[in-house]
Amino acid sequence: MASAEQLRTRKRTPPFPKRQLTILALCRICEPIAFMSIFPYVYFMIEDFKITNNKDQIAVYAGMVTSAFAFAEFSSGVPWGRLSDNIGRKPVLLFGLAGTALSMIMFGFARSFPVALLARALGGLLNGNIGVLQTTVAEMVTVKEHQPRAYTIMPFVWCLGSILGPALGGALARPARPEGYPSIFLPGSIWDRFPYLLPNLVCFVIVTFGVIIGILFLEETHAEKKHRRDPGVEAGRWILSKFTLCKCIEPKHSRCEKTSDPEEVLSLLGEYEQPPGYRTSEGSPRLPSTPTAEPEDELSLNSNHSPLRVRPAVTKAFTRQVILNIIGYGILAYHTMTFDAMLPTLLASGRTEHRENWSLPFKFVSGYGMSTKQIGGVLAIQGVYSMVSTVFFFPFITHRIGALKLFRVISLSYPILYITTPYLALLPDSLRIAGVYFVVIWKCTFATMAYPSNAILLTNSAPSLLMLGTINGVAASTASLSRAFGPTVSGFLFSAGLQLGYSGLAWWCSAIISIAGAVISLSMSDKGGRMDPDEKDEDTEPAFEDHILDSNALECAFTAEARVDEFEADNPVG
Repeated sequence: MASAEQLRTRKRTPPFPKRQLTILALCRICEPIAFMSIFPYVYFMIEDFKITNNKDQIAVYAGMVTSAFAFAEFSSGVPWGRLSDNIGRKPVLLFGLAGTALSMIMFGFARSFPVALLARALGGLLNGNIGVLQTTVAEMVTVKEHQPRAYTIMPFVWCLGSILGPALGGALARPARPEGYPSIFLPGSIWDRFPYLLPNLVCFVIVTFGVIIGILFLEETHAEKKHRRDPGVEAGRWILSKFTLCKCIEPKHSRCEKTSDPEEVLSLLGEYEQPPGYRTSEGSPRLPSTPTAEPEDELSLNSNHSPLRVRPAVTKAFTRQVILNIIGYGILAYHTMTFDAMLPTLLASGRTEHRENWSLPFKFVSGYGMSTKQIGGVLAIQGVYSMVSTVFFFPFITHRIGALKLFRVISLSYPILYITTPYLALLPDSLRIAGVYFVVIWKCTFATMAYPSNAILLTNSAPSLLMLGTINGVAASTASLSRAFGPTVSGFLFSAGLQLGYSGLAWWCSAIISIAGAVISLSMSDKGGRMDPDEKDEDTEPAFEDHILDSNALECAFTAEARVDEFEADNPVG
C-alpha cells in the first residue's frame, strides 16, 4: 500500500551513539595504559630477578611474563562471553576492569619471577573484556554506515593508551635508581625495595577511575537486559543534575539511544487516520468473521520489559564466514603480538661489534642498546602515529575500498614487514634511529587498519546479535591463545637466534605465520551476515521501530479499518 511505504521511508536513521561510546572509551583506555606500561621495563625487571646469568635468556622470561596475561585470558574468554549473554555486558566489563586493577598492584609488589607471572595470569583470568567490548560496540552501532566511524574509536583509545602506558612505565620504573628521581624517591625507601611499584600504582588509580566512570554512566546494551533498573546510572544522573544548570539529563527510557518514545512513533502516522485501536482505549473492534481471544496480559508499549527472543543454536551461529574471521583474527593477533613483544627486546639488546661470524644475508646478530626511557619514547611515538592512522586513514580507506579488501591488502603485505625488520639494525649509525621509526610507522599503519577491519567483518558475519557475545568470546579466546603463545614462542626463537647467530630467526618465523593469515583472508567474504540485506531472514532481530512501522502490519491495519467502515455502513446502529 502506498501510504505504508511512505511511512516507512520517513523513518529516521538512528543517531550515532557518541555519548555512550565516549563513556565506553573512558573505561577502555585504562586497560591499554596498564597493559602497555610494562613493556619498557619488563626486560630490566627480569634482569633484576636474577633468574638467569645468560642475557640471551632474558627474552624468554620476558615473553613468558607477557604471555601469562593472554594465556589466562584465553581460558576465560568464552565463559565471560557467555556470561555477558546471560547477565549483560556492563557487569562483565566492570569486573574485568577491577581484575586488571588488582593484578597491577600485585605485579608492582612482585620481587620474584613466579609472583610476577601469577599477577599477570590473574589479570587475564579476571578480564574478559576484549570480546565483550566488541559486542557492546556492535549493539550500540546498528547502522552499517556508522561502523567505520565507530570501529575507529576503540583502536584510537588503545593507541592513546599505548602512548601513555609506555611513557608512564618508562618514566616511573626504578625511580630510586640514579637514572630515576633519587632526590624525590629516596634510596632505601619502598620505591627502592619495589622498583616497579610506582608505575603500577599509578595504573591502579587510573583503572579505578575507569571502574567508577563505568558504574555511574555506562548503560547496558544487551537487548534483553537494557531495560532493567540500573542504580549506578541513576546515581550518575543524580550527580550530573547537581552540576548542570539545565535539566538536560536523558530520561531512563532513552537507554543507549536505541529506544523510541511510543507516542512519538505513533505520531508518525501523521495525516493518516489511525486505526480504531489507537483512537480509543477500548482496543481493536471485533469483526464477526474474525473472532479474537482476549490476551492473558495487557500489552503495554511503555513496558520496561522487552519481549524475549529465541536465541539461535550455537551451531547455527558459527557459520563458515564466522569461523574464517575468527581464525584470521587469531593469526593476526599472533604475529602482531610477536612484533610488540620482540621490538622492545630488539631495542634493548646490545650491539655486536664482532662481525667475523656473520654471513649475510641471513647470519648476523645486532641490536640497538637503548635505555628504558628511550624505548618508552619510541613506543609513545608509535602510539601517536597510531592515533593519526586510526582517525584519518582507516575511515577514509574503508569508505573507498571496504573492510574486506582493506583486510586482504594488509594481510598480504604483513610478510614483507617481518622479513625486513631485522635488517634495519644493520643500517649505519646515522640512519639507525630513522630505521626504527620507519618500521614502527609501517607496523602501526597495518595494525590500526587490520584490527577494526576484522572486527567489522566478524560483527557483520554474525547471524544474530543475541549470539554475538558468545561469538566474540570465542574470538577473544582464540586471539588470547595466540597472544599467549606469540611472545613465548618468539622469545624462545629470539633467544635461539642470538645463540645461533641469526637475529632475524624469530621475525622470519612470524612472516611464515602471516602468510597463512594472508591465505585465510582470500577465503573471507562480506556476504551472508546479518548486515547483508540479501541474506536477512527470520533470525534477524527487528528494531523497536520496525515492529511499530512494519509495512505489512500497517497495511493490515488500514485494511481492517476499511472492513470496519463497510461493516458499519451495512449495519447502521439504531
